[in-house]
Amino acid sequence: MWASVHAFCQEVLPGSAVRSGRKRNTLQLEEGRSAVGWDLSADVVVVGVGVAGASAALEALAAGADVIALDRFAGGGASTISGGIVYAGGGTRIQRDAGIEDTPDAMYAYLSREVGDAVRPATLRRFCDESPAMIEWLAGHGVPFEGSLCPYKTSYPTDRHYLYFSGSEAAGGFRDVAAPAPRGHRAKGKGTSGKKLYRPLIDSALANGLRLEQQTRAVRLLTDDDGAVIGVECMSLRAAPKRVRARHARLSALSAKPGIYYPPMRKVLQKQVERLEATYARPIRIQARSGVILSAGGFIANRDMVAQHGPRYRGGLALGTAGDDGSGIFMGTDVGAATDKLSNISAWRFIVPPSAFLGSLLVNRKGDRMVDESRYGAALGHAMIAEHEGKGWLVADADLVAQARAQLGSQTNWFQRIQSETMMRIDRTTGATLEELADKVGIDPVGLVATVAAHNEAIAAGTPDPMGKPDDFRRTVGAGPYSLFDVSLKKSLTNPLPMLTLGGLVVDEESGVVQTADGAAIDGLYAAGRTAVGICSNSYVSGLSLADCVFSGRRAAAHAARRGVARSESASTA
Repeated sequence: MWASVHAFCQEVLPGSAVRSGRKRNTLQLEEGRSAVGWDLSADVVVVGVGVAGASAALEALAAGADVIALDRFAGGGASTISGGIVYAGGGTRIQRDAGIEDTPDAMYAYLSREVGDAVRPATLRRFCDESPAMIEWLAGHGVPFEGSLCPYKTSYPTDRHYLYFSGSEAAGGFRDVAAPAPRGHRAKGKGTSGKKLYRPLIDSALANGLRLEQQTRAVRLLTDDDGAVIGVECMSLRAAPKRVRARHARLSALSAKPGIYYPPMRKVLQKQVERLEATYARPIRIQARSGVILSAGGFIANRDMVAQHGPRYRGGLALGTAGDDGSGIFMGTDVGAATDKLSNISAWRFIVPPSAFLGSLLVNRKGDRMVDESRYGAALGHAMIAEHEGKGWLVADADLVAQARAQLGSQTNWFQRIQSETMMRIDRTTGATLEELADKVGIDPVGLVATVAAHNEAIAAGTPDPMGKPDDFRRTVGAGPYSLFDVSLKKSLTNPLPMLTLGGLVVDEESGVVQTADGAAIDGLYAAGRTAVGICSNSYVSGLSLADCVFSGRRAAAHAARRGVARSESASTA
């Protein structure tokens, strides 16, 4: 057994993902264990327990399946440190409570532009049509929502508001295809309310019979001779001393938050976590009679993978936990799964709140504008990183800066206030003239002056904004002194540029079954959330990933449960 433990530890990258390139692992290749040597057994085994995993567990339990869910840490993953936003529309009860009219058609028209080819039109249509029912399903499991509408554009509402415009619905090019509607449903709770979304789901699952194996790290999938997935091999602390498990839990929690804000701290904490795992974890095998669902997050914490697939995105804040290391994706590829859209990384450069900054201009080194500044922060981040070397500055006059300062107290949460104060105090350069300002920061002064002049002239003439910004967000750049706010991609503790990965394993969109490169199904294997390609794999807006976690987790579990019933019926009639 100790040789086996040593082999497992050698095959795990420290703090990262399982190495690819191993031989496919079948029961017959495992030394010293028989084909029936299971430590635990269930119909459905869920690997990774965030919102996707909890949703999958609930759906499988509702179908009568016996479910084991396992998580390397305590569960919750990136979902618990998120804002708890679910993107939903089509006329949800919460929207109606706020006096908002919305339809599935309008939601579909807007999302079609955001989603592109990430999923088929029929899948997106189903996602939109089922959206009101999804909110009721979540509420039925105890997730609190409220129809208190935020009256201004923001990246995240304060505790006074729980429904808001969480994407680019009101921006140019989008409001033309569908009437703008707020679809960001924030779980009600103080601060960042990710726990208010996750905790009711996992509590409901436990109350309905879920067996939760915490501090259990999935290492590899087990397959039979036909390549069907029949179980998971893990390294678990379930038999470790209580003091070890308690220390592992404390370190893991600190690594998740506040470790997310200070990567050097997370690195130190994770080394201690890995030392405990290497010393005390023991191998266990868990049988999955109906299927394994991989819902282990993305790979933003795996810096090697980010460098390989999205090298331009190095330097941002990894928005996730240490568990977002690509391990779920690697487990899939080790048994032949295909991947897609791994180079799609969402980078958020929010310029609001304060909402006054909607009237600013985002320019590059040449002084040219990049994008409609009223777009969602990920669109600004994408334009800046993908097309302008990660460099960008906001242009503002004295009146705009004064208005923004006046809005700080009422429009910001504490973390947004820190970011805004950093931008307005540390990342700000001022000048009496635009030419002086441009020279100070290394922007082409001729280009900047021309851009501002063209912007002002278009407003005066009543002509459309060159970048498509709607008139209600446009304002003339007036008298100085002028300010340039550096919003470039750079490492910053107080004004970071958060990022998360969007690609993953390729799945059948009707069932969530993982597929090979030639489109064949891998029997018994499913993927959900950011381990899989999904609704948000091309373009992200706030709440779309968590909504997709619910959608894809339930889809996979429903099919896995039906597969189990079909197999049982087939066996009974054989």
